[in-house]
Amino acid sequence: MLCSKCRRQAVIYQRYSGLHLCRTHFEADFEAKAKRAIRVHRWIAPHDRIGVAMSGGKDSSALLFFLNRLVGKRKDVDLFAITIDEGIDGYRDPSVARRIAERIGVPHLTISFRDDFGITVDEIVRKKGDRLSCSYCGVLRRQCLNRMAKEHGITRLALGFNLDDEAQSVLMNVLRGDADRLIRPVEPAEGMVQRIKPFKYIPEREVALYAFYHVEGFELGRCPYAYNALRSDIRKLLNDYAWRHPSTRYSLVSLGERLAALGSVSGEAGVCATCGEPAIGPCRACRILDEVRHV
Repeated sequence: MLCSKCRRQAVIYQRYSGLHLCRTHFEADFEAKAKRAIRVHRWIAPHDRIGVAMSGGKDSSALLFFLNRLVGKRKDVDLFAITIDEGIDGYRDPSVARRIAERIGVPHLTISFRDDFGITVDEIVRKKGDRLSCSYCGVLRRQCLNRMAKEHGITRLALGFNLDDEAQSVLMNVLRGDADRLIRPVEPAEGMVQRIKPFKYIPEREVALYAFYHVEGFELGRCPYAYNALRSDIRKLLNDYAWRHPSTRYSLVSLGERLAALGSVSGEAGVCATCGEPAIGPCRACRILDEVRHV
């Protein structure tokens, strides 16, 4: 097929827009969407120190490349890559993320669950089983990222979440009846470094194509525990439905944003007396670690 804009060979078809795009117009469209998200949400400001949560996969690698292209030459913004080693054998190799960051020209920071919590995800699974492994890992990873960001004076944490991820999260919270998460305010609680998601309105397949064009050596494997997560089921359900209704993901993300603007979560954000990190109600990270250590 030919590009809808210039008649060169198309590399992608956007079902939601009806456009065939060549590489040049695809990249222009992709970067315009990410820049628009940053501009609308005011996600980057002068004197920011931005930390990219860098797993070494396609999304975070593409995000690091894009942000370096966007702000890498600015003297008033600093950019870092941050890798968390959860301790999952055969899955996360921090050296992959480090090599990508070095090739892009961005300083790389790393920390592990072993260093921060004294335990790995594999050890948690051996003690507690893998039924809730993704929940445990997610809670601990968020705390680890937040603490490391504060230690390095980072003002914003950039996450590689794409449109598919965001839509899945909204649908997951709806199906679980998790009202608190659906109406959680956009503004971070005191002590939480602000999260930004420049790829929030860009489909996963387009992020993957952008990554293939610009980044070498990123990881393609999935976490060995992901099969047990609710998100895996939601992904299959949403992919099937969105094939017939291409605007579905955008509608879900829009719903999530509108609900978040309506109210706030029950309970006030405070500071955990044990770990010193912000928490709404009992600190989930400390509860998980306490459960594991007493098994």
